[in-house]
Amino acid sequence: MSRTKKTTTKVKRALLRIDGEPVEVILRTNPRARRFIVKVDPSTREVSVVAPSSRSLDRAFDFARGERDWIAGRLAGVPKPVPLALGHKLMFRGQVHLLREGKGRKPVWIDGDADEPTIRVHGRAEHATRRVHDWLKREARRRITERATEYAAELGAKPKRITIRDTTSRWGSCSTAKSLSFSWRLILAPPHVLDYVVAHEVSHLREMNHEPRFWRLVETLVARPEKSQAWLSENGALLHRYAPRSRAS
Repeated sequence: MSRTKKTTTKVKRALLRIDGEPVEVILRTNPRARRFIVKVDPSTREVSVVAPSSRSLDRAFDFARGERDWIAGRLAGVPKPVPLALGHKLMFRGQVHLLREGKGRKPVWIDGDADEPTIRVHGRAEHATRRVHDWLKREARRRITERATEYAAELGAKPKRITIRDTTSRWGSCSTAKSLSFSWRLILAPPHVLDYVVAHEVSHLREMNHEPRFWRLVETLVARPEKSQAWLSENGALLHRYAPRSRAS
């Protein structure tokens, strides 16, 4: 019986000075990589370099040093993180809301009587972040599931599964097994943006490509998809500033 050889990912950390400030760079190996790849996470601001092998890991930092200007430019374009804490402002469905303390039966709710768009949070202030985060994910799951079910019915299709995740590179995806996956952060964007992303992925249940026939399906579900595409292109990075993911260990 043959045994499959396990590949172990090696990780190192180093400090790179950019504009006079130390920036941690995480060096990782990936045997599937054919060359050095430098990345800047749009949520955590994590800088990482992928090396093809452990033997080339020592040269990965030299590669990062050579990409210093590119890294600085990417970091400058990453919005500063916004905590989900009382007194801070949060974009919800495309509108900025103020997070305020409140007393009610629900842990989090929209206050329609406030003098400005407001999200109320019940309970102790130190629990506000978790409560708001959980509420946002629940709202995302509810609205995305509603839209996906509606659009799929219009196309005579049915997804096998609908998953809500926190992804960095894709707002949504559709697998060949007809499973749909979406970023919960879509609930922060204007409703037409969420609708477009859901319609896009649901259309893949019928057409696993981006040929003209696919786009005709999308346009039967939502109007002016280019408007939502433009919004994501210009503002998508802003959605990652709220409740940023923890840095990888």
